[in-house]
Amino acid sequence: MFKSIRESLSRTRQTVFGQLATVLGAGDITEETWEDLEALLIQADVGVPTTVHLVDTLRERARREGLFRADQLVHALRSELRAILVNPTTFEMEEKRLLTVVMVVGVNGSGKTTTIGKLAHRYKGQGRKVIVAAGDTFRAAAIDQLAIWGQRADVPVISGQPGGDPAAVAYDGIRAARARGYDMLFIDTAGRLHTKFNLMKELEKVYGVCHKSVHAAPHDVLLVLDAPTGQNALTQAAKFQESVHVSGVILTKLDSTAKGGMVFAIYRELGLPVRFIGTGERILDLAPFDADQFIEGLFEQ
Repeated sequence: MFKSIRESLSRTRQTVFGQLATVLGAGDITEETWEDLEALLIQADVGVPTTVHLVDTLRERARREGLFRADQLVHALRSELRAILVNPTTFEMEEKRLLTVVMVVGVNGSGKTTTIGKLAHRYKGQGRKVIVAAGDTFRAAAIDQLAIWGQRADVPVISGQPGGDPAAVAYDGIRAARARGYDMLFIDTAGRLHTKFNLMKELEKVYGVCHKSVHAAPHDVLLVLDAPTGQNALTQAAKFQESVHVSGVILTKLDSTAKGGMVFAIYRELGLPVRFIGTGERILDLAPFDADQFIEGLFEQ
């Protein structure tokens, strides 16, 4: 049985949001209440700008609605957190077309290759004809790893030689998809630090090949972020947005961290929707992001 979003949030819930009952106890709201709440949200990696926004909004709401007991803030906090997770724009990857091209990007160690295997399995199970291109040519091990995930998902993997041109592999993947009648192509890319100018330019080249080869491609650019990296992930995301127009985020390793609050910063500070959450190591451990389930998972004991 695959792990649920609620299960993957257990550390965030137990370590941080489980303390709300103590912080927002039965007493009156005081200045210390606001300070404790602010510290708690920052501890959960909600991020300073989003935390300040939440506390200011809650202060105003308490004044407007006449809230004076700290425990009355719990419902208000849930409501304000949910308001940040606005309904995402159309998920282009879900649209039916002759060929949907999806680039998957991220830094080393984020779980990118594993996530591609999970995505391939998921969409093949939905009746899509899926093919994968191994665009991470910098590491031979990455090509081998993707081949293993391709076998697990029962989808073909197009690859080139280690050290080859990633853009050429992307082009070969597009040609193979068209020739063989596949309607969904996932392109793996080399895990690269967002600070490496030349590598980011190469990523832009892959993006350009997709755009020139298929109408409106890539139809989605999914950025895989490692939840335990917390606020550092926001810096990564901003750089990738500049280079390849990221359209959504997949958050991995959420089950191994208490930093689940970063989801709110991703939405509010980056304007990006979270599309999926990696909830474990197995091929089924990838859950579509559901804002209501996420909020419930933070607060339910």
